[in-house]
Amino acid sequence: MNAKIERVGKEIDRTKAKISEQQARLRELERQRAELENLEIVDIVRGKNISFTELAQMLEDMRNSKS
Repeated sequence: MNAKIERVGKEIDRTKAKISEQQARLRELERQRAELENLEIVDIVRGKNISFTELAQMLEDMRNSKS
């Protein structure tokens, strides 16, 4: 095989490996962000000292107001 073609093929393989690593890193960062956002929401709700029933009603009211 031509040396230039082989070199380009190896570079393609390295680039694909880097892309795969970065995609995995992105998925992990997105998971971390979602977890932190969820924790923030829980802290806000706990700080309001409302019952689960009141929370459910509030969320239902918000959902209905968007329609």
